[in-house]
Amino acid sequence: MRKRSTEMPPETPDGIRGDGRVLRRLLPHLWPKGEPRLKARMVASMVLLLLAKVATVTVPIFYKDAVDALSVPTTIAAVPILAILAYGLARVSVILFNELRDLVFARVVERAMHVVGLDTFRHLHALSLRFHMDRQTGGLSRVIERGTRGIEIVLRLFAFRAGPAVIELVMVCGILWWMFDWTFAAAIVVTIALYIAWTLAVTTWRLEFRRTMNQHDAEANTKAIDSLLNYETVKYFGNEEHEARRFDRALTAYENAAVKSHSSLSVLNIGQGAVIAAGLVVIMAMAGRGIVAGTMTPGDFVLVNTYLMQLSIPLNFLGMVYREIRQALVDMEIMFSLRDQPPEIADKPDSPDLTVTGGTIRFERVRFAYGPDRDVLRGIDLEVPAGRTVAIVGPSGAGKSTIGRLLYRFYDVTDGCVTIDGQDVREITQASLRRAIGVVPQDTVLFNDSIGYNIAYGNPAADQHEIERAAKLASLHDFVRMLPAGYDTMVGERGLKLSGGEKQRVAIARTILKDPAILLFDEATSQLDSHTEKDIQAALRQVSSGRTTLVIAHRLSTVIDADRIVVLDEGRVAESGTHQELLALGGRYAALWHKQQETQALEARLEQAARDPDTDHELARPTNA
Repeated sequence: MRKRSTEMPPETPDGIRGDGRVLRRLLPHLWPKGEPRLKARMVASMVLLLLAKVATVTVPIFYKDAVDALSVPTTIAAVPILAILAYGLARVSVILFNELRDLVFARVVERAMHVVGLDTFRHLHALSLRFHMDRQTGGLSRVIERGTRGIEIVLRLFAFRAGPAVIELVMVCGILWWMFDWTFAAAIVVTIALYIAWTLAVTTWRLEFRRTMNQHDAEANTKAIDSLLNYETVKYFGNEEHEARRFDRALTAYENAAVKSHSSLSVLNIGQGAVIAAGLVVIMAMAGRGIVAGTMTPGDFVLVNTYLMQLSIPLNFLGMVYREIRQALVDMEIMFSLRDQPPEIADKPDSPDLTVTGGTIRFERVRFAYGPDRDVLRGIDLEVPAGRTVAIVGPSGAGKSTIGRLLYRFYDVTDGCVTIDGQDVREITQASLRRAIGVVPQDTVLFNDSIGYNIAYGNPAADQHEIERAAKLASLHDFVRMLPAGYDTMVGERGLKLSGGEKQRVAIARTILKDPAILLFDEATSQLDSHTEKDIQAALRQVSSGRTTLVIAHRLSTVIDADRIVVLDEGRVAESGTHQELLALGGRYAALWHKQQETQALEARLEQAARDPDTDHELARPTNA
């Protein structure tokens, strides 16, 4: 079977399809279909941007008029006052139009981030179990975080920094050419061109340092999250310093890359300052010569100087803008590459929903392998009749849990088929398939929310009475009622505030609340004590009555009442029958049964000895000792 790639997209330019492709994928979110209000906001923000630029280029003109008026003693006093008022009004207009533009455009930016983030989240849930088993949660969360933040950076910096700067440059050159001659416009263009060339060249060189920083940042974050999620394991083995050293290595690599990045920034700033200074000297010399020749006024001298200084202000941020835009595009491309990851398990076009008429499950000549060198199932034939309970037992690695994953269609079979009431699970929608099956897994992971929320996850529309009824059937209600916060008690990260048995009872309760047609119990009582296990076994028998039930078990005592027991060994059905039939056969099942019975007897004797210290230690010895 061909293995699909599940590696995270690299944070390098390798394989990136180009900034233009990223922008093309972003543009539909700026001009969304069926949302005329957002389109109107986009148009309005562009109009306000142009008005702000017009006001910006008129500010130096009013400033020039005021200087010229004040330099002529015979000028009427009202003239400089009007020029000064016009100057002040123009400056206020610049601020007003810019703020209104940001206000109008904010909804467009936030909606684009909202939609792209939501689509990415949905796509992650559509990806296969294989992808999520191979993923690094910390690195993946950073990819999504930086990708959505990159949308805001590109829109705000490109639309309101880079774009307006170009518009202002064109306006300024046109004004200088019209008021004086082309040489002033040429001097401005040459200065700006040299500034941009230097900035882009150095910033491109610096991008590698930024990528390295991001790589080590993600690595450090992944190690930190992984270590904290496995807090108990770290404590069990006393490996706090080992984890600290791993985290320290990632932080050291990040630190070294960050120092290089900051050092290269100084080189960039020095070159930018030198270019602007040279341009100012040339412009001021040309204006000074014009004043001496009588073709320019002191106001004109101030005007050309102000224009270049005014243009240099946004250019001071050009390196940052270019670097942030390029990095944002890289981050967005990585996120889009994640969204381009094809789901391994996908519904066929026009797939119908599953129709459960009885719930008969069949595995017909099923073969499955996780990889070319890992065959798990080797031609399984298995039937779970409607309304009956079938148990699957066998040694570890025999393929028991894999059967549950294939039924739930976390994976597709390599060969053969899995059907429910004659419908191949590959031919129906995954949503309808999973609605029909309730699962109680061996390893229960809960949301960091309340007990009530975790139970209600089986049916989010359930009311409190239904939640409590499910908890009672799972022998959980009495425990919850004794808690100070009751069903509002928070369970902690992954449910770590609850014991293993309590978590498993929550899982059973939410499956009961789901009320599915088919039940799948994967070691559903493995974390429970003997007394609680008996109570829950009785509850599960009541819940599974009349439902098709597949039980995956290691402890044979939990499945002796099953209508049929299937013994797996090395990916094949080794034996099949009722409990009594399999014992009479004297094969693998009988061997497993006798071994477990001896183990349980030994555990009982040890428990008795612990309760009664005066008991003869011979009680703790196996009967065949």
